[in-house]
Amino acid sequence: MNFLIETERLILRNITHEDLEGFYELDSDPEVHRYLGNEPVTDRMVLAKVIDYVIGQYEEFGIGRWAVTEKITGEFAGWCGLKYIAEAAHHPNPYYDLGYRLIRRHWGKGYATEAARASLNYGFRQLDLNEIYAAAHPENEASNRILLKLGFSRLGSFMEHGSNNNWYVLKK
Repeated sequence: MNFLIETERLILRNITHEDLEGFYELDSDPEVHRYLGNEPVTDRMVLAKVIDYVIGQYEEFGIGRWAVTEKITGEFAGWCGLKYIAEAAHHPNPYYDLGYRLIRRHWGKGYATEAARASLNYGFRQLDLNEIYAAAHPENEASNRILLKLGFSRLGSFMEHGSNNNWYVLKK
């Protein structure tokens, strides 16, 4: 399944192995991982397996995180999109999760909000979802602010990878 969404400044498309260097720039940055509860990636082969996993999600569920690229330059800026979560300790049923992660030089441009809004529109309009969930570390002010700006409501919190996370939902 080939996927493409255009926004005012961005293109959201399928992640491919051609995005490996962009993924490495993104996920090798300690500041990007500050609130994720895991360590930066130092091995490109680990990221190649992550890309394989995302491609597998496209094939199995028809959805997954998408590459976020600048419309004008074509530069890989990060990823955003919906992920199907079949099992999670903090939620009793399968659900769709909104996530986003950008290369640091693209922070503060509004790209996460723009890409997330397009992802939510796709989920509600194309997939006919009734609700979409998201999580953010309590100290990640930017991510929490984005979710609230998009209309999410905070449900509470949960522990994952040894850190606390705010738990949000957005209903159609």
